[in-house]
Amino acid sequence: MSFQGALTALVTPFKDGAIDQDAYRELIEWQIEQGIDGLVPCGTTGEAATMTHEEQGEVIRICVEQVKGRIPVIAGAGSNNTKEAVNLTLLAKNAGADATLQITPYYNKPTPNGLIAHFKTLSEEASMPFILYNVPGRTGLNALPETIARIAREVPDVIGVKEATGNLSQVSDVIEKCPEGFTVLSGDDFTVLPLLALGGHGVISVVSNIMPDVMSGMCAAFRNGDIKKAQELHYKMQPLNRAMFIETNPIPVKTALGMMGKLETSFRLPLVPLLPENESKLEATLKENGII
Repeated sequence: MSFQGALTALVTPFKDGAIDQDAYRELIEWQIEQGIDGLVPCGTTGEAATMTHEEQGEVIRICVEQVKGRIPVIAGAGSNNTKEAVNLTLLAKNAGADATLQITPYYNKPTPNGLIAHFKTLSEEASMPFILYNVPGRTGLNALPETIARIAREVPDVIGVKEATGNLSQVSDVIEKCPEGFTVLSGDDFTVLPLLALGGHGVISVVSNIMPDVMSGMCAAFRNGDIKKAQELHYKMQPLNRAMFIETNPIPVKTALGMMGKLETSFRLPLVPLLPENESKLEATLKENGII
């Protein structure tokens, strides 16, 4: 299965404190209808950090069930506790996910050897394809290109990396040092087009929650050699990219989906609603760009 193009880091709709299954299924169906290339449940944007393991399994199972094999499902299953990451990966595997997204252990700050040992254990005890997630802004740890290349060579199940440093020099080094066929995805919606130009393969995206057709269209245009169209779509998304990070993700994107009537705007603590002044700015941006 191909893991390239635009893959949405899918939000998790809540209602009365529980997972809103109906809204979730409708959101998944709309994403597929709009041409998205893949879905990533239970990531940062999906508020997995606030879910029980049972809930994570339910969210992944619903996603896989609704997708029906039409596009790949990459389930967030990472942890800073290796045993817990193994258990979450087995949960995702049993739910039928095509691959998992594995964050570098946060807070612990393992050494490069510790990272390799973590992912090797994951591969040995819960073998299935996974994409490494490098997001130092959340974890406090930057997996450097040399380390990612070692993991790519030494860990059989790793098939790619979600690079969320926003550092295109680092992205270039990762592509240069990693084996041919290693998938490199952007973790920052601002950097997708330049990452594709460097030889990357796509994005795990926040903004594609609200405009999946545009993000997937940009990736397809680049792949088809229509650079002008890809540039046009890049700049079409930029105001929305900025708006999605007016406060901590996923607060703005869930608020936007609520304004679009796709779900009830509901969060789990410690996330709280947008400040009123930011909600007004977000609404104005969505209206100016024809989203609502």
